[in-house]
Amino acid sequence: MAATMPEPGAGQTGAAPLVALRDLAKFFDVSPPFLNRVLEGGGRVMLKAVDGVSFDIPRGRTFSLVGESGCGKSTVARLVVGLYEPTRGSIVFDGTDMATLTTPQAMEPVRKRLQMIFQDPYASLNPRWRVSDIIAEPIRVHRLVSGRAAIARRVGELLTQVGLSPADGEKFPHEFSGGQRQRISIARALASQPEFLVCDEPTSALDVSVQAQILNLMKALQRELGLTYLFISHDLAVVYHISDYVGVMYLGRLVEWADAKSLFHAPRHPYTRMLLDAIPDLEMTGRSRQAVAGEVPSPINPPSGCHFHPRCPFAEERCKREAPAPIARDGGEVACHAVQEGRIPVAMR
Repeated sequence: MAATMPEPGAGQTGAAPLVALRDLAKFFDVSPPFLNRVLEGGGRVMLKAVDGVSFDIPRGRTFSLVGESGCGKSTVARLVVGLYEPTRGSIVFDGTDMATLTTPQAMEPVRKRLQMIFQDPYASLNPRWRVSDIIAEPIRVHRLVSGRAAIARRVGELLTQVGLSPADGEKFPHEFSGGQRQRISIARALASQPEFLVCDEPTSALDVSVQAQILNLMKALQRELGLTYLFISHDLAVVYHISDYVGVMYLGRLVEWADAKSLFHAPRHPYTRMLLDAIPDLEMTGRSRQAVAGEVPSPINPPSGCHFHPRCPFAEERCKREAPAPIARDGGEVACHAVQEGRIPVAMR
């Protein structure tokens, strides 16, 4: 499903996206051991974590992926930064196909331009290293600054930039709260002077008040440094606060994407509508709401046709047989037979 989102004015200037994913897929072999397969007469078993995801991320913008646990969001994040190798498809970063970077020397210029912020600040920092060493490591690896004094100054600047003190560099990670540790993780990510950050649920392990502080920090850094974000989350309130564009994933596929305002106020896909209906109606509008029913099917043996049809109140025979192709919507795309055939009215939220 191709989500192509030019920046405002890109149609006139021809500006290319910073990151482009095309038909990206990742299958994991979860087969029993060879001897078991021989004795039981079974074949290989593949888990389709990501199955044909395509979208663009314009420079300086935030594209968020949302969906229930197990839908493939974090796998996309790990594919983009190179922690996983794609089963098929391509990842193009600033015009360079990542698959062509086959050596560490070829990868290095690109590697320092993209970094990742992980979900758990308690697990992503080395407990045996001082904070100054944690943040200085990317600086040394990429040879951005030489000399102990210059590196120390740069570490102090980064700590200040994320709202900490240069003196905090002498402490160990266990001496900080969760929110402070995530600030350290952000400082480490910024140390290589990246243009693109992949943020894998960076606030989900934090208290609500601390979440807001981290999100505000990330937005401020984006404005100041011109950063581009791929933001992974299951929290729709967080996504609404930080996103320019939102993509909704279900069982490894992108079922809908749009600019954040359009998606939250005029969702088209039934799954998107049900996710938004799960948000408490604080304004007490009395609007009818429909929660997502049933369980997410196994990605090892997903349903035929549209993966969402077993849980969709609008499903018909075509939905069970045929996977929907994306169709254009205002400011985005949606993959749904019911929307294409006009069986779902457009309802403003």
